Order: sequence, then structure tokens, then C-alpha cells
Amino acid sequence: MEESQTNMSTPKESIEKTDGQSQTPELDSKYRLIIVAAKRSKQLQRGAKPRIDIDAQKHKPTRIALEEVIQGRVPFQIRLDGKV
Repeated sequence: MEESQTNMSTPKESIEKTDGQSQTPELDSKYRLIIVAAKRSKQLQRGAKPRIDIDAQKHKPTRIALEEVIQGRVPFQIRLDGKV
């Protein structure tokens, strides 16, 4: 448990560009996965296009968002205050 606490208290992680692709921090817990997916789901509900090849008519925005996060298609930053 100490190891995950150390990761959470590190300075603000930023998305660095290397070879034209963005790097995102690793999902360090299932809670962060859910938070990132929930925020992405709201974007999809407001009209954003899915970043994965999936039939948006057959799948709910929450399912699409979760798949996008798992596949690493949703860039995010971890701020000092722990918010995503």
C-alpha cells in the first residue's frame, strides 16, 4: 500500500509528446479508472465521437467510455490535488 501512496503524492504529471503520440499516466487504481471513464462518458453524452471502433447505437456511452479508457485512448493528467 505504501507504494501506491508514494505514486499519488508525486508532483503533477504532464502528458509528454514522444514520436507524435501522447503518453498518459498509468491508471493506478480502479477508482481512477471509474473517474476517468465517467468524465469521458459525459463527453460522449454531450456529442463527442467515440475514439474506438464501436457501434454507438448498440452500446451505452458508459460502456464506450470504459472501453476507451482501458484501451488507453483517453488522455488525462493527475494533478497535485489528486483530481483527474
